[in-house]
Amino acid sequence: MVGAQDNVATLTDDRRAATSLAGGGPVAPGVPYGHKVAIRAIPAGGDVVKYGVVIGRATADIAPGDHVHVHNVAEPA
Repeated sequence: MVGAQDNVATLTDDRRAATSLAGGGPVAPGVPYGHKVAIRAIPAGGDVVKYGVVIGRATADIAPGDHVHVHNVAEPA
């Protein structure tokens, strides 16, 4: 379940069958099952929040539906 403060969610189904977020936005192609996607825009330097907890900082702007992983997130300061 995604909390009100969360800006990422974990893909829990096969994206080949479903290619949009619950809110209707598209999911970027190639995001693996079990990985995180942005559910709203996250600016570079912004907190990445999952289950109400800061899990990292964006190292680049992340658009809704983008894959959120080590290539665009660093450990929180």
